[in-house]
Amino acid sequence: MTHNAGLQKKSKYCSVTLDNGIRVVTEHIPFLQSVSLGIWVNTGSRDELPNEAGVSHVLEHMFFKGTSRRSADTISREIDQMGGELNAFTSRETTTFYLHVLDDDLTKALSILTDVFQNSKFSPHELKKEKQVILEELRMVEDDAEDYIHDIHTANVLRNHPLGRPIIGTKNTIEKFRRSDLLNYRIRHYHPGKIVIAVAGQFNHAKLIKTLSRTFGRLQKNDSSPKSRYHPTITPGVLVRKKNLTQAHICLGMKGLPRGHKDRYALSLVNTMLGGSVSSRLFLEIREKRGLVYSIYSSLSHFEDIGLFTIYAATQADEAPRVISLIGKELKKMQTRPPNTEELKRAKSQLKGSIALNLESTSSRMTKLARDEMYVGNHVPLAAIMSSIDHVKNHDIERVINEISDTDSQTLTVLGPLSKKSLQRAI
Repeated sequence: MTHNAGLQKKSKYCSVTLDNGIRVVTEHIPFLQSVSLGIWVNTGSRDELPNEAGVSHVLEHMFFKGTSRRSADTISREIDQMGGELNAFTSRETTTFYLHVLDDDLTKALSILTDVFQNSKFSPHELKKEKQVILEELRMVEDDAEDYIHDIHTANVLRNHPLGRPIIGTKNTIEKFRRSDLLNYRIRHYHPGKIVIAVAGQFNHAKLIKTLSRTFGRLQKNDSSPKSRYHPTITPGVLVRKKNLTQAHICLGMKGLPRGHKDRYALSLVNTMLGGSVSSRLFLEIREKRGLVYSIYSSLSHFEDIGLFTIYAATQADEAPRVISLIGKELKKMQTRPPNTEELKRAKSQLKGSIALNLESTSSRMTKLARDEMYVGNHVPLAAIMSSIDHVKNHDIERVINEISDTDSQTLTVLGPLSKKSLQRAI
């Protein structure tokens, strides 16, 4: 077992590598009374074969459906008695199992999570029921136009690549899953070299590492080389999906930056100024000045080897061409009239404040620890992030704006009661 205590004397960060290769990253926060612990597995929907679409998500659900020691009801009842939370989520590149409890309950809660992660039975009877639950979840997403347009848009941008598939899968693939499919996927992807355990809050570090070594440290290594992820490409163009809605939902996508890129803070500032808040250019111009939308914003998606920059808006169908045209004009303005020193200063203050406030909870700190380890390979202190934001210059902003605003690589996706022909004057 190798240890690498915090790099600064005042830092409460510590990293430990268990003998089987599982990395454990922790942040001890002594003035709190709670702790968050997450098991992060470096596998998600982008690692699935076409006939496996959605298996990561189904598998995540099934971990909680009973073990050799506990029924699903017992798992829920035991964690509820603590007033805590035990849950999981699947993303395009990771699957995460986490708990959030009072520090005095960590030992009991970790015992439950360990049992769930290592001893789940994946009962065929439970799988049959859970597939129906997930199909209802799929219908719920499709009924929520704002959620649904983002899934359609990602598929449109990253065509023919597993990153573009909906995380939840499809009705066809979900219905066909059998217990053996889940077990095979688990064997291929759930092994120590792909696992990071992150912990933040109040806990006894020595006791925790001893417990993790005795439980997760005994997971068997997988010496086979995992299948490498292949690089996606962005597909430009226009897609209109007709649906009988009261509004048209719009996503305009551009290339972003992968995780860990040197310009990620400059791009975050561009996002903040363009559509990241109620004082952003898009919000003020299209909602406040013209009253054409209720919701409009921009957002960033970062993956291992690619990124997406997306602008979303919802408006009346007959106003969609005008809104799309105005978004294009604001992008052009950002190129021709980059932010001045004062606008950049405000954006820096806003971004730094948002990051700092987001790290007020143990759950968010635990998440940051895991992502730093998985995507950067080391802990990035908050002070270093703030310094990096402060060091972004106007010329960095101009360079990033010009890189993402290439009209030849933009992808437009629209969901609602209109046709592609009706958008011609806007595109």
